[in-house]
Amino acid sequence: MDNATSRSKEVDTYIATQPPETQRALEELRSCIHQAAPEASELMNYNIPAFALVKGGKRDKQIMIAGYAKHVAFYPHPDTIDAFADKLAAYKFAKDSIQFPLNKPIPRALVIEMVEFRLSQLQE
Repeated sequence: MDNATSRSKEVDTYIATQPPETQRALEELRSCIHQAAPEASELMNYNIPAFALVKGGKRDKQIMIAGYAKHVAFYPHPDTIDAFADKLAAYKFAKDSIQFPLNKPIPRALVIEMVEFRLSQLQE
């Protein structure tokens, strides 16, 4: 599946309704996810963009993103957050989400590494 066919018009619409800085950050997260998991398919889940890492993958096999006024949220899976807790010390995070502030660059390498980690877990 190429990047064009894996994109969702609903995800495009969600991103387009966000303020410009939030749009930029969401597109950057989207790009990182597709770079790490080129086969991921986009959909909307819980009214936010989701990326199924395996064909037909439900919530536990998806990575999700969302836009907010001062940050974007990244939902890679609690196991992934646990595995990367040391590297996430500079960010606000909880059991299932990480907040990347809009006034700082998205940590692309870290996001890609987390997506690859989660994908490898699902392929085991």
